[in-house]
Amino acid sequence: MNDKRQTLNNLLVPILSVLMGFLIGAIIMLVFNFNPIEGYSAMFKGAFGTPFYIGETLRQTAPLIMTALGFALANIAGFFNIGVAGQALLGWTGSVWFAISFPSLPSPILLPLSILAGVLAGALWAGIAGFLRAFFGVSEVIVTIMLNHTSLYTVNYLIRNVMTDSNDSTPRIPEAASLRMEWLTDLTNNSTLHAGIFISLIMAFLVWVLIKKTTTGYEIRAVGLNPMASKYAGMSTKRTIIVSMLLSGALAGLGGAMEGLGNFQNVFVQGAVPTLGFDGLAVALLGLSNPIGIIFAALLFGALKIGGSSMPLAVGVPSEVVDIVIAFIIFFVGANYVIRFFLERNKKKTAGPIEKHDSDKASGTPESLSGTEKADKKEDKE
Repeated sequence: MNDKRQTLNNLLVPILSVLMGFLIGAIIMLVFNFNPIEGYSAMFKGAFGTPFYIGETLRQTAPLIMTALGFALANIAGFFNIGVAGQALLGWTGSVWFAISFPSLPSPILLPLSILAGVLAGALWAGIAGFLRAFFGVSEVIVTIMLNHTSLYTVNYLIRNVMTDSNDSTPRIPEAASLRMEWLTDLTNNSTLHAGIFISLIMAFLVWVLIKKTTTGYEIRAVGLNPMASKYAGMSTKRTIIVSMLLSGALAGLGGAMEGLGNFQNVFVQGAVPTLGFDGLAVALLGLSNPIGIIFAALLFGALKIGGSSMPLAVGVPSEVVDIVIAFIIFFVGANYVIRFFLERNKKKTAGPIEKHDSDKASGTPESLSGTEKADKKEDKE
């Protein structure tokens, strides 16, 4: 019974977090004389109202799933990989760089190798933090934060001085390296939806299999729960740390490759680290680091991002309201102990008297006996 309640509470926390985020967004709209029903209706229509918007929402969802899976894998191993953004940027750059460097290769060779280049770039960048944590005990939080900025300025330098001749963006990738598929474009009325959505769903399943069904996944979970006990049991904690960070970075790099080969089809100078990685972190937290939960959380964030852009044009609601809703959803997920406190308190109020009555009956105390039983008991004593 306790396990069922725990599972129910785990499901209620993200659901209630989303509902409270939307509620606060509605209150803010009311305070500033906007109609929240009209605002959220415009958001929903802007995310799912037409095949084009559905395609754009799914396109936004695909890389979010990948960066969220990357953060979740490290989180399960007990590490806070806040460098997912930098790893995704390196994956984006690596995939585009390879694609424009070998434009004559046929698509069955160029596309997989371009994706692989992005995956390797993200993995190696995360591997730096994994190596320093495993062998020197350096905090991965500090290292990955610094590597985010390093990746930003490194990529900008490469674009301006190596990949192009003082330009702020690279040429478009050759058609053979594109993730876009004509039938998906036609199906969604010329949206930018690409094959990355299928790759992300497959990867979510593979990560679930890795975590739940393999020895490596068991070791990752064990190290995340108790590194000392894992080491005592004969597991190589250093190897597990490095492997988990490499896999985390590889997933983030794949998300970045989707942006380069599917969405933008090039890479350009960035003013800041792309929000893709930080949004993926939020998606992972909302999905409770569960691959299935991450898929639904990424779809929600994709709908908020795409649908929110329609709110200013349709009903005049500022798009910043969407950012406020997302911020409060993350806040409530992060402060989930508050929600759990009220859930536990409500459980005690509703279940307490019933449980006491059941225990009294089980122990055969006088309170559990009916009037007839009490009379019979009295006669037996006389």
